[in-house]
Amino acid sequence: MSIKGKSLLITGGTGSFGNALVRKLLLTDVGRIAVLSRDELKQHHLRNDLPRDERLRFFLGDIRDEHRLVTAFHGVDLLVHAAALKQVDTGEYNPMEFVKTNVLGSQNVIEAAIKSGVSKVVALSTDKASSPINLYGSTKLTADKLFTAANNYSKAYGTSFCVVRYGNVMGSRGSVVPLFKEFARRNQDIPITDRRMTRFWITIDQAVEFVLSTFDLMSGGELYVPKIPSMRIVDLARVIAPKSQTYEIGIRPGEKLHEEMISSDDSRRTLDLGNRFVVMPLFADWGYKEPNGKSVPDGFTYRSDTNTDWLSEDALRAMLET
Repeated sequence: MSIKGKSLLITGGTGSFGNALVRKLLLTDVGRIAVLSRDELKQHHLRNDLPRDERLRFFLGDIRDEHRLVTAFHGVDLLVHAAALKQVDTGEYNPMEFVKTNVLGSQNVIEAAIKSGVSKVVALSTDKASSPINLYGSTKLTADKLFTAANNYSKAYGTSFCVVRYGNVMGSRGSVVPLFKEFARRNQDIPITDRRMTRFWITIDQAVEFVLSTFDLMSGGELYVPKIPSMRIVDLARVIAPKSQTYEIGIRPGEKLHEEMISSDDSRRTLDLGNRFVVMPLFADWGYKEPNGKSVPDGFTYRSDTNTDWLSEDALRAMLET
């Protein structure tokens, strides 16, 4: 499906991903770009930072309000759902607020998309949703299940849903990169939770391209995972601040030593499509057509510590310089 002439809306559109997606879309032949978020100040800044373009629309609203979503989704063809509460420690302290936004808000997005006649919806997930150990990851896993299962009834209305899951985004809000750079600027030692820690790593531009490409691949109910490299936190610290020492402060509540994007249990429904994996839906009563791909080995997991693709310090340095 080409985006030419289509109307595309992104929830949480003033966040790091939404900001990058909007800028990318302005360079395409998309017909209309709608941004929905609840923060009027961030919308004000984004509106002022972007070039004037008659295709841009801004909606103030919260995904907790289904009625507002139905209004905002009117005439929308394609939807990217990026709105979420994301800070792990904040979720542990305020669990119900995360449930209201990440779970109930996601269901509102589903219902509003169907009522408004949206054609395709791609929901953003996180590596923390695979075998979750914190509240944030648990709410995102629940949201993933809601979006994939929604196809069981949404197909009758002409709406398809799928999920995209990827790792840490370089330079996004919450990334350790700005934090490490600030310690380097002050010539201070860098605190690291655990020197053994590894993470998946993806640039914001790669994440945007992956999401947009998914609209062409999806038929509904899938969970797509890009093949991306891993990196060691100590390597990242050394590249950003070569003159600084590191010291351990201990893993924070709800934090993993290594990240996982596909669990061994999910691997039984996982296909290797070359540049990405796809976890197929549990139920597909709507006539799901399995894509051409290769089944992954029995017991396969996609984890940041056992990944076969690693970023060297030189590769990390090159990414940070772009």
